Amino acid sequence: MKNLVLTIEGMHCGHCVMSVRKELSEINGLTVEDVQIGTARVQFDETLVKDGDLVKAVDDAGYKLTESK
Repeated sequence: MKNLVLTIEGMHCGHCVMSVRKELSEINGLTVEDVQIGTARVQFDETLVKDGDLVKAVDDAGYKLTESK
């Protein structure tokens, strides 16, 4: 399992947090540990989840993934 902290641009409120959490939660093989304004901490199976999946989920929520570490 891999742990990442995602930096997300454009989040400003609790609704933003809920939207990002919802989209990330729909990725098979990923567990959302925490979402706060501007960041999300996730854990995932690298054989099931690719970087593009994270970018797409954040984009689908209406925000931009700017960094993952």
